[in-house]
Amino acid sequence: MLRLAAFAVTSALAAAAAGPLPLPPLGQLLAPPDRLTIFVSETGNPLADGEHQLQCDPVGGNHPQREEACARLDEFAKEGKDPFAPASTPQMCSMQDGGPATARVTGTWQGHKVDSTFRRHNGCEIKRWNDLEPVLPRGRS
Repeated sequence: MLRLAAFAVTSALAAAAAGPLPLPPLGQLLAPPDRLTIFVSETGNPLADGEHQLQCDPVGGNHPQREEACARLDEFAKEGKDPFAPASTPQMCSMQDGGPATARVTGTWQGHKVDSTFRRHNGCEIKRWNDLEPVLPRGRS
């Protein structure tokens, strides 16, 4: 019994000497998991079109590439970028047409509400879509 008590005291002293454990900010601890609904249409691929649910941290939902999609969103978070922000204006965009595909993403990401639409109507919008792959399906025509 004395050995167990000595071990407990020694362990507590060692932990105290090592300093406090690094903890994430309280907002991250209390934040709900990222949950997105992705509705895609007119890609030309019936397997890509439809409604997909994506949850990250923990990974879940019926998204066909949920692990890869959550990893891509983690990259954006680490870079401090918002992949759901509209294309910045004014800017020069090529008048390239990427087809009729559209996507709407709603839900929450990084504790923020998301309601964003993606199209492939010009070079800027095509790049915006492509940057979000595999959250959005390949939309190349």
